[in-house]
Amino acid sequence: MNRTGNGPLAQQNQGDSASAGDGMERGLSNRHVQFIAIGGTIGTGLFLGSGKSIALTGPSIILVYIGVGLIMYLLMRAIGELMYRSPVQHTFIAFISRYLGQGWGSFAGWSYWIVLILIGMSELTAVGTYFVTFFGTFGIDLSAWRGLIELCFLAAMVCINLIAVRVFGETEFWFSMIKITLILAMIATAVVMVIMGFHYPAVRMPGQDRISPAGHAGLDNITTGLSMAPNGWMAFFMSFQMVFFAYEMIEFVGVTVSETQNPRKVLPKAINQIILRVLIFYVGALVAIMLIVPWRSFRPNADGSFTSPFVMVFRYAGVDWAAALVFFVVITAASSSLNSLLYSAGRNLFQLAAAGHSPVMRSLHTISRRGKVPARAIILSGVLILLSPVLHLLPGFENTFVLFTSCSSAVIIFIYILTLLAHRRYRTSPDFMPDGFVMPAYRVTGAVAIAFFVLIYLSLFLAPDTRYPAILGLVWLLVFGGICLWKHRGEPLPGD
Repeated sequence: MNRTGNGPLAQQNQGDSASAGDGMERGLSNRHVQFIAIGGTIGTGLFLGSGKSIALTGPSIILVYIGVGLIMYLLMRAIGELMYRSPVQHTFIAFISRYLGQGWGSFAGWSYWIVLILIGMSELTAVGTYFVTFFGTFGIDLSAWRGLIELCFLAAMVCINLIAVRVFGETEFWFSMIKITLILAMIATAVVMVIMGFHYPAVRMPGQDRISPAGHAGLDNITTGLSMAPNGWMAFFMSFQMVFFAYEMIEFVGVTVSETQNPRKVLPKAINQIILRVLIFYVGALVAIMLIVPWRSFRPNADGSFTSPFVMVFRYAGVDWAAALVFFVVITAASSSLNSLLYSAGRNLFQLAAAGHSPVMRSLHTISRRGKVPARAIILSGVLILLSPVLHLLPGFENTFVLFTSCSSAVIIFIYILTLLAHRRYRTSPDFMPDGFVMPAYRVTGAVAIAFFVLIYLSLFLAPDTRYPAILGLVWLLVFGGICLWKHRGEPLPGD
């Protein structure tokens, strides 16, 4: 291992050199970053959870996805401007420390790392669940092997992250290709079915406890009974938080900047294409789904679950192995998410360790000689994620785990708000680069984004399943945030 010791915003002016400044290799190409950016906007929620979104508010969910996508784009423009100014940073959290102080930086850094670990644990749990559920439909019981499946799955992702950053990038490229191919195939299938005036018979869908009715493909599936809020304005309002969480972790592309070739050339392109990706992969997919399946047909099963709309479209089209196809892509999406979470968690812990003073923390701020990656930080993050199948053996853990993962989703809103506040402070600081990747009308656009995130957090108090996570998130902010601010009280900003 090679020891490094750069500060939170060291070597700011370094842009496009072959090394990230602390020994890490810039092994991600433009192709890698573009597909990582695409993959970051396509999670398992689109393949599995879009039916619930459609059921909540009908065709107007399209407007919700576009609206929330625009806000997330503003967040990414703020992160992009900061990262463009200092492409050597391994996480945008460093800017919170520089422009808001070490107290808020410490709170955001540790909170974000914990959020990544909790989301990683939930993704790993989901992988085991997908395997057991899917093979259970064929009468194969894998429940006894679930822990081993999760262990092997996580071990594979850790190894990919440890070999070299270019291996990680290549893996994410192919993961994204698989997801993109399925979405485009579904959109093309829907277009062909509409042009043909395709009619389909009633059929039993995998994962659905009732027979799906016969119907046809056509625009009238969307326009019949069209209403902005068919289930009431409260349901329409609540759909914003559901869609927001579908976009969660879109900021991941910003973490890859420090290991990207020509970052100041690649980053603006990756961020500016976010809107196009939202229109194609979210809006395009939702429109295609509702052209085939009438939006009023989306109803929950007895246990509250929804059948994947992708399975429904392909099954109506006559693809009998639709469930297997979508299962493969969902596993791919979960793999991509877990792979990215390990990458991000490792880099965040590596940068946190730079500010640590204990021998243990200093030992985490090292990179491997061969792979030039923060191997110890990645391994520790992986070990903590691996606690998921172990902890699930404890009685009563399941409900507690769901509560804490929901709480982590609430906490990330604080981090987004702090990032936008740090960006505002940056724009009035001597560091400001007027010829950089400047966020337009930052006073207005930044304020709109902050107001939106505050509104989303307030909406968490309105639903019983998100109220407790919202309360726990506030407790975390007051308690842990207070501890961090007290510990770093009186310290000057790093830029002073």
